[in-house]
Amino acid sequence: MLINLSELFSCQGKMKTYTQSLEMEQFQGSFGCYEIVKKEPVVLRITHLKERKLKVQGEGNLTLLMPCNRCLTPVQVPFHLLIDEELDMNQSHEERVEALDEQPYISGYDLDVDQLIKSHLVTELPMKVLCKEDCKGLCSQCGKNQNLGACSCESGSADPRMAAIQDIFKQFKEV
Repeated sequence: MLINLSELFSCQGKMKTYTQSLEMEQFQGSFGCYEIVKKEPVVLRITHLKERKLKVQGEGNLTLLMPCNRCLTPVQVPFHLLIDEELDMNQSHEERVEALDEQPYISGYDLDVDQLIKSHLVTELPMKVLCKEDCKGLCSQCGKNQNLGACSCESGSADPRMAAIQDIFKQFKEV
């Protein structure tokens, strides 16, 4: 959803509150694409500070469906995003890139709310998602989810450097 910011430039100190629904249905992160299962409208308060400089404050809530890092079970991960940005509309896109202050959510005088939320969501993603703290993960041999029950695989060492010693032990068991 786009917000045209030019209407705020009429006078200094002008503030307007926007309530925008998110249009995106999924979030494309660096580790995959996650479905958005819950989302609330984003509330933004935009204030014209001076000389085409804007203050954007607001918040948004959404929940992503992400896989557990150990067993791959889908987990609902809630996010509460707080937005507090200052935008200098005097800068061109090239000047923003040069200053390492890229803002992909600004295009001309339009603010793309979905892109703003995406840029904040990137910094909020957890390093590790677990379905529960004591998740046992998947069996490294058959792939069964160990949280649902044990499998019949041998729990021996899978280190190939120990193969010769394991063969010796197997010979003694047979005798």
